[in-house]
Amino acid sequence: METVRRLRAMASLCRQSAAYRPDGSWKLLAEAEYWEHAADAALQEHFRECTASSNELVQPQQTANANQMREGKIVAA
Repeated sequence: METVRRLRAMASLCRQSAAYRPDGSWKLLAEAEYWEHAADAALQEHFRECTASSNELVQPQQTANANQMREGKIVAA
């Protein structure tokens, strides 16, 4: 998450610089867009990692319950 924060700070800095440099604002705004896309990609990767690790924790329990149901050890209420 620190990476996302830093990337968004870079985008913000580019937008602020564009406000004070109208002659090169198009380039700075394009760079800000680049940093925002990089932050979005880093955030998606972070959540993908979190989801993958939580699926690894949940999956064995679900499989154990399914096996027990097949063996008749769990009775549905």
